[in-house]
Order: sequence, then C-alpha cells, then structure tokens
Amino acid sequence: MSSDESWQPDYDVVVAGGGAAGVGAAIGAALTGAKVCLVEKYGFLGGAATNAQVLAYCGFFQQAPEPIQAVAGAGELVLEELRRHGLDAKPYRSPTTGNWIILLDPEVLKLSLDRICAEHGIDVLLHTRVASVSRTGRHLESVMLAGMDGRRRVIANAFVDASGDANLALLAGVECQTGDDNGHLQAVTMPLRIGGLAPGTRIDRQVIIATTEKYNETTDLKINRSDGGIYTRVPGSDDFWWLTVDLPIEDLSSSSFTRAEQQGRVMAHGLVKALRDHVTGFEDAYLAQTGPQIGIRESRHPKARYRMTFDDVVSGRTCDFPIARAAWPIELHGEAGKPIYHSVGGAGYCHVPLDAITADGLDNLWYAGRTIGADGRAYGSIRVMGTAFATGEAAGTAAALSASSAKPATAQAVNKALAERGALL
Repeated sequence: MSSDESWQPDYDVVVAGGGAAGVGAAIGAALTGAKVCLVEKYGFLGGAATNAQVLAYCGFFQQAPEPIQAVAGAGELVLEELRRHGLDAKPYRSPTTGNWIILLDPEVLKLSLDRICAEHGIDVLLHTRVASVSRTGRHLESVMLAGMDGRRRVIANAFVDASGDANLALLAGVECQTGDDNGHLQAVTMPLRIGGLAPGTRIDRQVIIATTEKYNETTDLKINRSDGGIYTRVPGSDDFWWLTVDLPIEDLSSSSFTRAEQQGRVMAHGLVKALRDHVTGFEDAYLAQTGPQIGIRESRHPKARYRMTFDDVVSGRTCDFPIARAAWPIELHGEAGKPIYHSVGGAGYCHVPLDAITADGLDNLWYAGRTIGADGRAYGSIRVMGTAFATGEAAGTAAALSASSAKPATAQAVNKALAERGALL
C-alpha cells in the first residue's frame, strides 16, 4: 500500500477545529516540524471567543491575589501576536469571581490568529468541515473534507480532534458520552455586546442587579443569575460586554439549540430595553452583537485512555511527565444562572497527563481542549480556552512526533519537546 502513490500523506497532521485548542495544536505540530492542515467550519478562527463572543481567555492564570501564569508556549505566542495588533492582553481580575482573565477584541483576535498560522506555515481551510473518516483497525487513514468547492479526501499520518463537540472522534467510531455521567449538559450562555452608552457612563453592579429584576417582572424568560452576571468593557471601545443570559440545554438536537438561540435573542433585546428604560447613560443603548452562535460549554466527551477526576483537580495532583497545567477553578453550570466553583488545590494547578489527550482505541488520534478525558466535574476546569491552548499544543506535538516515527510518542518525549519551547509544565 505504501508503494501506491495515492496513499502518500497530504499532511503529517490534520487538526479538526480552529478554536484555542485547534490553533494550539496546529502551532504545536508545526513547531515540531510537521506539515499541518487546520480545518474550521466558520470563516474565521478563534472558537468561542469569536463565534460566541466569549471575549475572555480563562485559564492562563491561577486563582490567586496576584496573577500567576499557568499557560505559556503556543498560548503565549498568541498573546504576543495580540499585543502586536494593539491589544494589551494583560491579566484582568474579574470583580464578579476574583479570577484572572485576558480581555479580548474579536476582530483583533481573528486577524492575529490568521497571522500566526501563516507565520508557522499552517495550511488553514475555513468554511470546511470533516464529513467522514477512513479507518483501518486502530489507525485513522484519511478524512473527507466538505468545503465550498465540494468534497476532497485528505490523507494524514496523525489527527487531532479540537472540534469541541468531538466531531472527528464520533465519525471515527470512538465511544462518546453526552454530558456528565447522568447525561446532563451544562447550561449555554449568550454573551451580549451593547453599544451606544453615553461617554463616561459608570456601571454600578447594584443598578444592574435591580434592572435585571425589573426585566424579570416583564417576561417568562427569566434571568436566573442574582449577582448581575459577569461584565466589563470591550477593549478599545466603550461597548458593554455582559454574560448573564444562561439557558438550559436538554440534549444535542438541532431543535434544542434552535430554541436556545431564539429564546436567548428575545432575552437579549428585552434586557437592552430594560437598560435603556432604567439606567442612566444607557438611554441610547442598542444590542451591537450576539453570536454568531450561542456559547456552548459541553456536548460530547470521547473516550480517552485516562479520564481526569475531580480529585485530580481539587488536590492539585501532579505526575512525572505532564503535558499541560490546568489552573482554572472548576466552574460548573449545571443549573442555568447558578454557577458553582471549586478551587484547584496543591500549588494552584494540576497536571494533565498524556493519556488524557490520547484517544482510546486509536493510535494516531489525540484530543485537545473540551474533548480531552475528564469526569463531569474535572471538565469544569479543563474546558476553558487558556487551558485549551496548552492541551492543544501538547496534542499537536504528540501527533507530530508520532507522525515522524513508527510508534506513538511517549509522555517523556512530549514533555521534553514542550519544555524546550517554554511551555509551563
């Protein structure tokens, strides 16, 4: 078969999904010397930060009085690119949770990710989905990509599922679990970007809480958060960014997501009207943007060789050859509008082992971001975008090392390659 020219690989590594995890994986693979193809269904990279207006990178820093960095490597390269395009990318402490985040401008992020992928020689295919896969035994051979120009088959030596929804793993026949052990999905959120505020408008949390209560009096689509939600200004503008519209999601059906999207839009417009009617400085406010889609926290979990546990996170468990740090506190949205947090123990982070990003039953598929192995509560820590850059870089590195060898990369080899590039382990 190897003598058949049609079976020669088009790429060393194919990465499905262009969010933080996918970009991290593509950079990690490219830095390891691989020829890389990054596939993304939207017309831009960035994942939830750009397709759902989640304008904050969580997980780059530990939970502490002062910011302690937990993610470097490929993630830090992205932050440096953001700074080159005018975004300061400094740690910002959320007044709602006390956690350190990095505030984002979606348009700056889109351009920055385009530039960094081009700089590393990554072939990016936007408006493209993985439609099917070819598999023999424990080995993926190719993917069928569906794009604007139809379908094309792409052969590769190794693959990374950074799709968030485990689309590649599902097509490959990997066993997948929906939601937690009881099949329950975390709530979805529709972030709002609101423009038209009067110059110098001061945003008072108690006023926001009171206005939300007034809104709730007018509708059956209630806001369940009682703390005013998470909000700040969008960098480089006076726009108000607000996370308070949380909705339950029953299953992964199109009808459930359609209902959530439509209800979220009704709630968004109602909230903006309440702000105009009741808050000084918001008299001319308007809904500048939602979406393009609602923010999804959880969908499918493909089976990995190791499933990180709640105890791993809250004890700050470490291992000999880690491939990433997870430092974001466990954040669970089991009930819409009522998040629950558990702090990370130990030194303020736990280690992610290689087996947590390695597919069970396949020798050339790795996971990144939301798809890595974790139980229902540990998942609340590992799913965030800062951590996704780290698990993505590790997955891309493991895939590239394996693509250039006759056998899968060891944890020691992946750890060594990441450490040499400055990853925090």
